[in-house]
Amino acid sequence: MDEHRNFYGRLKGKALKPAQVRDLETILPDLSLTMITRDDNPDRVPLIRSEIAGNGPLWLEIGFGGGEHLIHQAIANPGVTFIGVEPYVNGMAMLLGKIRKSGVKNIRLHLGDARDLMDVLPENSVDKAFLLYPDPWPKARHHRRRFVTPEHLLPLARVVKKDAVLRIATDIEDYVRQALQEVPKAGFCWLAETPQDWRKPWDDWISTRYEQKALREGRTPHYLTFRNS
Repeated sequence: MDEHRNFYGRLKGKALKPAQVRDLETILPDLSLTMITRDDNPDRVPLIRSEIAGNGPLWLEIGFGGGEHLIHQAIANPGVTFIGVEPYVNGMAMLLGKIRKSGVKNIRLHLGDARDLMDVLPENSVDKAFLLYPDPWPKARHHRRRFVTPEHLLPLARVVKKDAVLRIATDIEDYVRQALQEVPKAGFCWLAETPQDWRKPWDDWISTRYEQKALREGRTPHYLTFRNS
């Protein structure tokens, strides 16, 4: 493991509301899988799957933004345990408010870098993973910062089960190109057979604020489905 990982992207935005600060202080500690920091937990104590999800399915959403999709899936699938990963404090605060209001009980959280969480998740533990409207890093020199690179995809392939499904949604055509090049190299097979398989959203999809912004600005969403082989 690289003890000097670079992290790119925002960690905090505008000032939080008092209720959001309270949620971070009172709700997040009970839902956090592990408060991973490089100083406090240098040995990366591995997580135990049964303590997270029992014998039930475990689904992972990487970068959940405002949490609309994560809450939607958690309500629709009460027998599934969800792990939501988000480094952006404001996004985490938004999700915690939704958790408090909805009363869902099947979400666990990690505030931080997804790579740190994947360091401690056991192999073959995740049944389904979501990467929805990830940071596009549009400049060519920044493409190596995207999630669809070996630095992220190989750890993901380690923690997902054989035949686990990976869903990627993006409105950036060049991100689609890079995903179709890099994701199969990590051991995932693209499942599309016709154009409708990537043009049409999944049956259980809920449009997020990021997708609505893309549609307003005239960009076309793409829905990519892979299976770990």
